[in-house]
Amino acid sequence: MRTVYLDNNATTQVAPEVVEAMMPFFTERYGNPSSMHDFGGSVGKVIEDAREKVAACLGAEQASEILFTSCGTESDNTAIRSALLSRKGRKRVLTTRVEHPAVLNVARQLEREGFDVTYLPVDRDGLLDLDLLREKMDAEVALVSVMAANNETGVIFPFEEIARIAHEHDALFHTDAVQAVGKIPIRLADSDIDLLALSGHKLNAPKGIGALYIRRGQRFRPFLLGGHQERGRRGGTENVPGIAALGKAAEIAAEHVCDERTRVRALRDRLEAELLKIPGTRLNGHKEQRLPGTSNVSFKNVEGEAILLMLNQEGICASSGSACTSGTLEPSHVLRAMGVPFNFAHGSVRFSLGRYNTDADVDRVLEVMPPLIARLREISPFRD
Repeated sequence: MRTVYLDNNATTQVAPEVVEAMMPFFTERYGNPSSMHDFGGSVGKVIEDAREKVAACLGAEQASEILFTSCGTESDNTAIRSALLSRKGRKRVLTTRVEHPAVLNVARQLEREGFDVTYLPVDRDGLLDLDLLREKMDAEVALVSVMAANNETGVIFPFEEIARIAHEHDALFHTDAVQAVGKIPIRLADSDIDLLALSGHKLNAPKGIGALYIRRGQRFRPFLLGGHQERGRRGGTENVPGIAALGKAAEIAAEHVCDERTRVRALRDRLEAELLKIPGTRLNGHKEQRLPGTSNVSFKNVEGEAILLMLNQEGICASSGSACTSGTLEPSHVLRAMGVPFNFAHGSVRFSLGRYNTDADVDRVLEVMPPLIARLREISPFRD
């Protein structure tokens, strides 16, 4: 059975060019970049080359603004902790109710440590009220942390404008851009963004590599203490194969942003338009202000988990929301924050398309879904 993979917000296929770029550093050039000898030390240039490619993908002013990490979660945790340590005396943090657990769980820990955290609501389309954000800002706010794009609905936040609002109150701004990088244009050099997190496996690099953008001049406190690697900003021997892979992936992603906005979006829109013809189906998230490959739809009175299991039997991979929270029967915190009715929230499915999806993938899903939903509704205890 052919696998149809529409779960690219969970992880992506590693691009063949990326695999090729990383392979020599497992078998031929495996030296430690901190070594004095040329065999290891020459690898250091590979790291700097990758740093330049990631910086170019983000439109950063300088390559030195990029710090390599192990994942998006480490980047988010590092950014938030560093920001608060550099704003001592300020005890307020603003974030949203729909952040990824990589930010939400840090925020909850900060509350236990005595910080005052405000979780801003979103409206029914998943959008943030910027007037409310302005109302909540004051001289005690140390950090505003708002994601660039939501991982479940794909809703894009106006993160550049939010950064300007934060700076008007001398607060720092961090954005979790794990889902956004490579899918929408980002130009950090022209923005007020202080800290930005990304993850390699969301943009066709392998798992285990991430990066954090730190604006030049921004005070920084390391999260991992150890050796002098990464200019003393992160201890631990560098993951050279992963870094080389992320550099190549970032280079390719920058070239494919237009493809995401045209071809991938057209695939997503065709899939979505046909799914919404199924009675009792609704779209979750703003229709336009979304990532080009993400579609979150709910089917009334049907369990999302049942839909996913039956799709799996047909070789179709999708998700009920964040892959990081799958396995729980609780409705998504994102859909609850948007006020999605209970009998819809439980029947949500996220289809996330990427670089390697084709019309044939969409055709297959559209062949399977209508009879599948009809069958599940026939046995649903919640049917009208």
